[in-house]
Amino acid sequence: MLDAAPPAARHGAAAELVLAADQFVIRPAGRHEDHVRARIAGDEAWTVIAGYHWFTDWGRDTMISLEGLTLSTGRIAEAGSILRMFAHHVRDGLVPNMFPEGANEGLYHTADATLWFFHAIDRYLRASNDRRTLAQLLPLLVDIVDHHTRGTRFGIRVDPGDGLLSQGAVGYQLTWMDAKAGDWVVTPRRGKAVEINALWYNALRLMQGWLADANDPRAAERMQRAAERAHDAFNRRFWNPERGHLNDVVDGEHGDDPACRPNQLFAISLPHPVLAPGYWRPVLDTVERELVTPVGLRSLSPRHPDYKPSYRGDLVTRDGAYHQGTVWSWLIGPYVDAVLRVHAGDVSGARHALDGLIAHLGENCIGFVGEVFDAEQPYAPGGCVAQAWGVAELLRCLLLTER
Repeated sequence: MLDAAPPAARHGAAAELVLAADQFVIRPAGRHEDHVRARIAGDEAWTVIAGYHWFTDWGRDTMISLEGLTLSTGRIAEAGSILRMFAHHVRDGLVPNMFPEGANEGLYHTADATLWFFHAIDRYLRASNDRRTLAQLLPLLVDIVDHHTRGTRFGIRVDPGDGLLSQGAVGYQLTWMDAKAGDWVVTPRRGKAVEINALWYNALRLMQGWLADANDPRAAERMQRAAERAHDAFNRRFWNPERGHLNDVVDGEHGDDPACRPNQLFAISLPHPVLAPGYWRPVLDTVERELVTPVGLRSLSPRHPDYKPSYRGDLVTRDGAYHQGTVWSWLIGPYVDAVLRVHAGDVSGARHALDGLIAHLGENCIGFVGEVFDAEQPYAPGGCVAQAWGVAELLRCLLLTER
């Protein structure tokens, strides 16, 4: 495995993470049809376990983790197989949120896994230049955009008034902040969520380029118009001049939500940033002041009345704190991307942000990155002892700063 990895990943903490990454890339158990279908096509069925000990394979976690777990470790063939397997399970323009253990069909209650699918494909193409897979997936990707434009399950649809993507259905938690205790959806975030629209814009720009390369200028122009409209509305609606950062949700159940959360970073960190450059520095300054810790980013500013400093107690108490302050390790990835974009050339500063998680490899579950941490010192780890996107994003950022 180390021989197959890039040279910078064959020693030190990066090598430990290459070995850790292997534990998450698995053959889907029980899904016989996936294996048969892949074998007929001369392919193999692979997927990603989101975390140990209790997660199965989740669409969102898989797409976020794909680059770090496979492309950063030289496992490009497995990355392509994972994307093709998930593509087969797209329904009504949605990638599965998760596959229940032993089930052949997924559950689809997610607004962002599908948008992360576009990002993962882009990362895969940059590493592989596999135009055959792109040609195979492109009609499906057009259909996904069309479903989102006219509306699909769970209230996921483009608002014809401004071109922004809205989502929400009673009783469902559709973004990555998906804690639910009984009937209580802790952070419903119904409306137009900031990272959902950053991902939507990124997907439209990717589609514009892919369709232009496929000699379909009319379809490419349609994607361009949709992207420009979303860009204009995003910068008009999400920037909060009184707070100096982006709203977390606009047009929500109770109006606009000005909570300071890490979700706003994706408006800067994605390959096609939707946020106008003039807002980058104040957003990053606010995030660094209120959310950044040595082991990741708080999920909510300590200044918010709903802030919870620790992830402790019974299940309901923990779920109530899960996205209300609790630190998430995987968010170090978009933070490093944003730092390198805003402070071009500050590689040493971006690399220094990884020190706390590198030290964490020697505690808890040795050689792995945990899911979450308390929001205040000593930042005690909690949740899954080994989390796919935590491992993936730390490894990806280590290699990024190495380059």
